Amino acid sequence: MKQFHKAFFIKVLFLLIVFILPLGADVLNDLSEQFVKVANEVSPTVVTIIAEKVIRRPNIFGGWEYDFFGFHIPQDREIEYKTNVLGSGVLINDGYILTNNHVVENVEEITVHLSTRFEYKAEIIGRDPKSDIAVLRIEGKNLPEATLGNSDELHVGQWVLAIGNPFSDQLYSTVTHGIVSALGRSRVGLVDYEDFIQTDAPINPGNSGGALVNLKGEVIGINSAIATRSGGSQGVGFAIPINLAKRVMKDLIEHGRVIRGYLGVQIQEVDYQIAQSLGLNEVVGALIADVVKDTPADKAGLKTGDLVLKVNEKKIHTSAELRNTISACRPNEKVTLTILRNGKEKNIDVVLTELPEDLDQSAQSEKPVEGPGFTVQDLDKNLATQFGLKNESGVVITEVKPNSEASKKGLRPGDIILSVGNQEVSTVKEFNKEFEKYKKGDTVLLLIQRKTLKLFVALTIQ
Repeated sequence: MKQFHKAFFIKVLFLLIVFILPLGADVLNDLSEQFVKVANEVSPTVVTIIAEKVIRRPNIFGGWEYDFFGFHIPQDREIEYKTNVLGSGVLINDGYILTNNHVVENVEEITVHLSTRFEYKAEIIGRDPKSDIAVLRIEGKNLPEATLGNSDELHVGQWVLAIGNPFSDQLYSTVTHGIVSALGRSRVGLVDYEDFIQTDAPINPGNSGGALVNLKGEVIGINSAIATRSGGSQGVGFAIPINLAKRVMKDLIEHGRVIRGYLGVQIQEVDYQIAQSLGLNEVVGALIADVVKDTPADKAGLKTGDLVLKVNEKKIHTSAELRNTISACRPNEKVTLTILRNGKEKNIDVVLTELPEDLDQSAQSEKPVEGPGFTVQDLDKNLATQFGLKNESGVVITEVKPNSEASKKGLRPGDIILSVGNQEVSTVKEFNKEFEKYKKGDTVLLLIQRKTLKLFVALTIQ
């Protein structure tokens, strides 16, 4: 029996050496050659963007001037200095370049370097801070053009390459590889409209605006940011899906602004407790917390408490997905919402209008905002019911982090913040405006309403 096992093992080893190992080597060689091919095709279309930014700050030492009597009069003056912002971009066609808005925001002069080391002055065609997309243009002949793919066809686990210019313009056209780690990432806290591709392909400072490509050599994302504690890549990078970038680019080129659909509801995320209370078998959908008067949602008959499950038969998993789906529609477009109301599904047709440019984003979505050890949201009917509050407006604390300064000072979920310092606040926007005046180490005094009791709480920002 032992001799049989020995002979069988030798045969298996022989087959492995003769047939299987060479086959594995061939597969790896083919993959390596495909990486090389894609890098050679796409790298010339990825450019270096160097933007000159002017920074002004107060002169803490002031200045001195003389009046007619020879007295020194102190003057407040600003110190002005220039710095360069480094980023990447992707040449599309006719000299148009896709990049990130944060690369070219508030800059005065932009220079674009191609991989050939040719330099061009660029003009900004349009910027969209809400999606972090910007479009530039350069004048040149025989410029390379990237091939754009379809980000809706991406799958988790798919190989991708990230191409950009990390750290300095001396490291132009750096290629890194990885896989698609996740799709549809939202609540990252970077922009209003988030639908990020997450990847472990290293994306470092300077890569912003560069290309994320598949193994066909198609651009399927515009690299945008990394999640890091050290300032370097830690395997969590984010890219804007190319389908979203293409739509924004088209609007910026044709209209100079992005045209988005508008529904007119306040929405919030569905958690396990809400899903359970609604009798759902899974945590899905976007919960309507309030309907804005005289908007498409109001005219169509949507109500507070409706749970949006689908838009035109497309399943909605999160509130961010509903916001992104509606914004991708055009004004006057009719969409069919599948909602859950009183335990029954119902279809409602809504004719969308255009999203107002000056619309307060805090009024259309319940996006949590971080304070020093706690989270606040605009108070609405749903949150008032959740915390047993009579108020239906204001700034409510929805979460207090354990062992934080806020927790030690006794703040609780359901507390309403009436003022920050000596300034009354009634919205998250006003709360943010006041909190921006404080820095680390400062102590801020909050006036809190807890049921019928009012009290002051002093917090040191850590």
